[in-house]
Amino acid sequence: MKRVNGKAERDLHIVEAVVRRHGPISRARIHELTGIRPSATSQLVRRLLKEGRLLEAGVEEGRLGRKGVLLELNEAYASALGIEFDDETVTAGVTDLHPRIRHKVTARTLLEEGTEGLIRQLLDVARRAIREAAVPAASLVGIGVADPGLVDSQRGVTVTSSTMPFWKQVPLKEIFEREFNTPVQVETRTRAKAVAEHEEDLADGAGSMVYVDYGSGIGAGLYVDGRLLYGQGSAAGEFGHTHVTEDGPICNCGSFGCLEAFAGIRAVEARLRRIIAEGGQTDVLDMADGDPARITGWMVFQAASRGDKAASSIVAEVGRYLALGIANLVNLFNPGVVVLDATLGEAGQELLEQISGIVRRKALRESAAQAVIRYARVRESAGVLGVARIALAKHFEIPAFKPPPFLLEERGYGK
Repeated sequence: MKRVNGKAERDLHIVEAVVRRHGPISRARIHELTGIRPSATSQLVRRLLKEGRLLEAGVEEGRLGRKGVLLELNEAYASALGIEFDDETVTAGVTDLHPRIRHKVTARTLLEEGTEGLIRQLLDVARRAIREAAVPAASLVGIGVADPGLVDSQRGVTVTSSTMPFWKQVPLKEIFEREFNTPVQVETRTRAKAVAEHEEDLADGAGSMVYVDYGSGIGAGLYVDGRLLYGQGSAAGEFGHTHVTEDGPICNCGSFGCLEAFAGIRAVEARLRRIIAEGGQTDVLDMADGDPARITGWMVFQAASRGDKAASSIVAEVGRYLALGIANLVNLFNPGVVVLDATLGEAGQELLEQISGIVRRKALRESAAQAVIRYARVRESAGVLGVARIALAKHFEIPAFKPPPFLLEERGYGK
């Protein structure tokens, strides 16, 4: 939350926040939504226009008499930084206030030096993104970090990670705030992606949504009645560690029979390498320059979309396991939308139809009929955008004391 001193600063912050949520908007409407006196509203707007924090955006349409000037947030006035990472890549993106990514830096994750080495890399990539974006340090109003592990979002601490066993009890919020002197929010990568996608889906009225995050880990970002679900210890959504059998291969979490061990990216890669070792033919080997060790799950999904027989058989098996798990999520949470991660989208329409068909057969008929299953619309850097949005939401959060009327309405009071 932005630090404010006194009523005048608080009212400035409230006006800025209401314009961000409802703009383009007139001064009269700002008064209605905030309860701030009209004369005070005009003074606050003049100051925000002078400082470049607001912009004029035309006049009201279809209104009799004097038409009010519309106001919108100057999205280029300040910046946020979003960082997402997993055991393969680190990406940092500087965004405007929309947020849209202005500049992005990506690097291969350095795992060889353990916790300290990865912390150094995260800070280095963040600094590089800020430097190359050429934004003033003072314009950075918030930083978000999207972590692949289990995260205590309240404390900003990584608790543990099944895909990076050394990554435990890392105080990322403290580390980044000390380095950049800017408020920091830490979130799971899965929930960050869900936030980015949920904002894209608001026009469809999807108050309840399941986002299936897919990679070396498998997670579920859960929106229920418009609210992001966290659980008692911020551990809700560990979809990859739901069990599909009592035995089977050991999972990175130490248990047996986890969905992730059967259907995660690492399982996909290992399965194709076995096929090659047994003499099977696949175009994926050419994509990996003839080296099975260089095969990635992304290559397998790409090859499946082009009809590669070995890749298609593996992707079909992944689809079956995922669909059975998604059917359970549909029964448990009754979502209006189930979003499949962009990585799965590389396999094309056939995988989507397979998963949709199994869910329709296995989930309760009424719940399955209400759930639209589709691929993610935010295909690139969803974690960066989502966690930047979380950081910006915190920055524009209304300070304590009596909430303005528009917030009371949003929370279901006073209507």
